[in-house]
Amino acid sequence: MSLNWFERGIATTPTADTPPDYVAWAKQAYEHIRQQQQSEPTPTPPAEAPPEEAEPPAPTSFLARAAALRQSRLAALKESLAPPAPAPTEATPPPTPVPPAPELDEGFLWSAEILAAQGRKPEEVTLEEINWLQKLRQGLAKTRRNLLNQLKAIVGQGPLDERAVTELETLLLQADVGVTVTDWVIQQIQAQIRREALPPEVALKLMGGLLRQVLERPYQQGHPRNLTPLPGQLNLWLITGVNGVGKTTTIGKLAHLATKSGYKCLIAAADTFRAAAVEQVKIWGERAGVEVISNPSPNADPAAVVFDAISAAQARGVELLLVDTAGRLQNKQNLMAELQKVRRIIDKKATNAKVESLLVLDATLGQNGLRQAQVFTEAAQLTGVILTKLDGTARGGIALAITQELGLPIRFIGAGEGMMDLRPFSSYEFVEALMGI
Repeated sequence: MSLNWFERGIATTPTADTPPDYVAWAKQAYEHIRQQQQSEPTPTPPAEAPPEEAEPPAPTSFLARAAALRQSRLAALKESLAPPAPAPTEATPPPTPVPPAPELDEGFLWSAEILAAQGRKPEEVTLEEINWLQKLRQGLAKTRRNLLNQLKAIVGQGPLDERAVTELETLLLQADVGVTVTDWVIQQIQAQIRREALPPEVALKLMGGLLRQVLERPYQQGHPRNLTPLPGQLNLWLITGVNGVGKTTTIGKLAHLATKSGYKCLIAAADTFRAAAVEQVKIWGERAGVEVISNPSPNADPAAVVFDAISAAQARGVELLLVDTAGRLQNKQNLMAELQKVRRIIDKKATNAKVESLLVLDATLGQNGLRQAQVFTEAAQLTGVILTKLDGTARGGIALAITQELGLPIRFIGAGEGMMDLRPFSSYEFVEALMGI
């Protein structure tokens, strides 16, 4: 049975029964994964095509030979004039690579240590989890290098003092952690310094714990820890965000994640104003094996598309309906009015559905992404954030600013372009990948 990523049951802090020997634990997990791969049936190679029949002999008369020569020249000319195949774009996602056999290397050991610290057993670990953790760590490499190297240089000078705390403040602001979060972290560190000296290793652990506390705040304010579709009923996720943040690709990856986790999924192509948006989401839906409900008419009413999609989902027993929406921030008033109209249709038509409203933010935008979020918060009644493109930025600290300023949990994070590169957010795994401690 495949892993249900939505209910993975991620711990936020190390458990009391953490194994003392991570290497031995990793070896057991490695052997378990290898045995799983060996037990899986190997794909049957495609049957060889039957031998082609021999072509009839070439015509012998002069006129017949001349006609055949003209036909061959015409075919060659048509082939030379054929347009080249388009390069892969967001609308044409690259094929999903087959996961390679695992290697018991440093990346595997680090991933195993993170899973073991959360109370997982070696026989419960999957190759997908190992690969994702390594991808997350690689995606945060830019932020980690900027943050951790300077942080170690500061704390490596001895117990923290006021001068070192000032350097820490500058460092956090450079990582786009935000002023509010930075002030709180610095206050906590200063209070600790007044009580006792902080050796370097203690200072690093304290910093990691403080960052986790910030990421955990939305859960303490009533948001559920895991965003899991309820099986056997309709769950509707409204996906919002401005153009260019990766909203369409995110919907495709969520659909892929849902089908892999055993949910019956459907997509509503309600971004009817942007050129090629419907075609893009159709390509991603096909890639994920999920049907897309759309209206072929140009500039179709998004609310009507959502109405039809809800009707189709209810009739087919769909468990997760993903709704794509427009993202024209330059026309803010009309966009917000359209979102409010879609939301009214959802509230009226899908009365028994569990509705979530998720905002897609581009991590490379840093603090500018927060200003985008303020525009959507009221109209879409946001319940969570999806943070994309973490692998292309040194501003990974924006995750902390989001939870602090918006009071919303980060539900999913993306660290790559592949179908497998979007996964549920874990504050523990994020901080470990960010801090490297």
